[in-house]
Amino acid sequence: MALLDVRHLVKHFRRREGVFGGPRVVRAVDDVSFGIEEGETFGLVGESGSGKTTTGRCILRLTEPSSGEVWFRGENVLAFSRPRLRQARREMQIVFQDPYSSLNPRMRVGASVEEPLVIHRVGSKAEREARVEELFRLVGLDPSHRRRYPHEFSGGQRQRIGLARALALNPSLIVADEPVSALDVSIQAQVINLLMDLRSELGLTYLLIAHDLRLVRHVCDRVAVMCLGKIVERAPTAALFESPHHPYTKALLSAMPVPDPDGQPPRLVVDPSSFDRDAPLREVGPGHFAAIR
Repeated sequence: MALLDVRHLVKHFRRREGVFGGPRVVRAVDDVSFGIEEGETFGLVGESGSGKTTTGRCILRLTEPSSGEVWFRGENVLAFSRPRLRQARREMQIVFQDPYSSLNPRMRVGASVEEPLVIHRVGSKAEREARVEELFRLVGLDPSHRRRYPHEFSGGQRQRIGLARALALNPSLIVADEPVSALDVSIQAQVINLLMDLRSELGLTYLLIAHDLRLVRHVCDRVAVMCLGKIVERAPTAALFESPHHPYTKALLSAMPVPDPDGQPPRLVVDPSSFDRDAPLREVGPGHFAAIR
């Protein structure tokens, strides 16, 4: 049984067109299904506006889906009562994209990391203090710096603090939403290596939401490609990069930079209206599915 099983997830937003215009339905997530095995790093990729972040937020019910099912350890998260959802949040956590806005600037970073423990009434004050120190060491930060404020840290350090906060309750699943896109390139590799080390050390499972295909190729076991709210291709990482089938996937891969600029293949441009948006996923190889007729 998969640790996480997403079935026919849908999220529609109603937007008004101008002052006098009528409502318009935006199909941000449109019948998305996939599963993630325990210990796996599953990549969800696509351009901005493809629906990948909304999918991640719907899985955790930070955004309420319009319909669908999200099964976690055999239970449907979307059917949870508020008390049960609060309990489940100990098992499922998120690392946000922007380390600058995800921390309260008026709160010392140690208090931010301790906050989930306080909310869930875990341990005494002394035990929580010890846990915060342990978490700081775990993510490569000096525990003595826990009394500082967020503005006293670099972007990479702030993302480590956000990760420490996500790990406070010993979760099984972490949704990492573009965890390094706001960081300098020189820092990105350090944070990604930390994520992979923690996966091995703590037995974590990741849903990695990203647009950087080089990153996804390096760290993910399997990948799903989203376009206009739908998954258009899903495959083991090597198979997706070596033999893409959907025209949108081919276009994304053609935009990846190569070490030799003179050897850069021509970039493909795909008009979304040129392919069938409602084509079902069908198997084109072992574990490899593409939305093609």
